[in-house]
Amino acid sequence: MTEPSETERPTGITYAAAGVDVEAGDRAVELMKESVRRATRPEVLGGLGGFAGMFDASALATYRRPVLATSTDGVGTKVAIAQALDRHDTIGFDLVGMVVDDIVVCGAEALFMTDYIACGKVVPERIAAIVSGVAAACAQARVALVGGETAEHPGLLGPDEYDVAGAATGVVEYDDVLGPQRVRAGDVVLGLASSGLHSNGYSLVRRVVDHAGWALDRHVDEFGRTLGEELLEPTRVYAADLLDLVRLEGVDVHALSHVTGGGLAANLARVLPDSVHARLDRASWTPPPVFSTVASLGGVPRADLERTLNMGVGFVAVLPAASVDAASAHLEARGIRTWVMGEVHPAAEADAAPGEVVRGAKGVDGGSVELVGDHPRA
Repeated sequence: MTEPSETERPTGITYAAAGVDVEAGDRAVELMKESVRRATRPEVLGGLGGFAGMFDASALATYRRPVLATSTDGVGTKVAIAQALDRHDTIGFDLVGMVVDDIVVCGAEALFMTDYIACGKVVPERIAAIVSGVAAACAQARVALVGGETAEHPGLLGPDEYDVAGAATGVVEYDDVLGPQRVRAGDVVLGLASSGLHSNGYSLVRRVVDHAGWALDRHVDEFGRTLGEELLEPTRVYAADLLDLVRLEGVDVHALSHVTGGGLAANLARVLPDSVHARLDRASWTPPPVFSTVASLGGVPRADLERTLNMGVGFVAVLPAASVDAASAHLEARGIRTWVMGEVHPAAEADAAPGEVVRGAKGVDGGSVELVGDHPRA
C-alpha cells in the first residue's frame, strides 16, 4: 500500500477548527481588565489571570466567632432578553444582585465574588461588556471581583448564546446573625421597592409576551419605554445599603428576606420562626405597571403571579416598630422607597386567616405568611 505524500496528507483538526478560539478568550480578558480593577478591596492579593483569586483573611482574627456565608446563583432566562437586544452591560447587575443580596439576608458582609460565563462563541467585546456590568455591580456592593472563567462551548450553545453564574463569600459575627431566632410577634414588616421584575419569572414573562405577539421594540405607554427596555431593567443591588442599615445606631433589624423565585410570601416565610404569622396588606402598595401588564396579557391568575414574580417588592425587613422610622429614613435617603406592609402576629392567628396561607418554602420549616386585600389601582 502506497503511503500518501506530505502534500496529500489531510490537515489535522485544531482546537480552533473545533470552534474554540483561545486568542479571542485572551482578548476578552484584556478588554475586561480595567473594569475588574475597579471592583476590588484592600484585602485582594494578586491580579486578574491567576489560577485562583486570593483574599487576605487576616481581618477575620478580629471576630470573636466569624461565620462565613456563601451563595451561588445565575439570572435564568433573562439572558435571552439581553441576547435578543444585543445589550450585555446590564446583566451583570442581575447576577451580582441574585448572589450578593442573598448573603446580606443573614447580616453578613459579602467580601469577594467570582463569575462564570459559558458561551457558544467568545466575542471579546460581548464578554467584556458582561463582565463590566458584574464589576460595576460589585463595586456598588463593595464586593471584590477576584476572578472568573469564560468557557466556550461550540455545539452546545449557539454562537450568540451564553449563560452566566456567580458565587460569593461573606462573613458575619455569630452574635449578629439575622434570622428567625430574632423575630417576635409585634414586629413590623417593611417593604423595599424593586426596580422591576429583577431576575425571576422570565420563563413566564417570555411565554406571555410570545403568546401576545408583542415585539421587544414595541413602545408601551405604561412603561414610558419599549417592552425590551422594561424587561432588561437591571436588578437593584441592595447589599451595601442594607449592610449599613443593619449597622445603623438605633435600628434593630431582626430579619431580612430577598424576594426572588417563589415570590413575596414564600421568601418571607423562610425567615420567620414557626411561632409567628405575618399578615401583609396588598393595599399598602401599587406594583409597577409591568406586573399588571403580564397578568392581563397572559390571563395569569393572581396566585400564580404572586408565586412567580416579586410584584414590586425587592426586599423585606422585619424589625420592631420603634426602628421603622429610622430604617425608612435611611433607605429612602439611599433612593430605596419603603412602606409598612404589615405586622407579625402569633402563629395561632394563621388558623383564622381568611386567605391563602404560605408556610415555609424551599425546605425551610418556617413561619406562615398571608396576603390580604387588593392593590390600589395605578
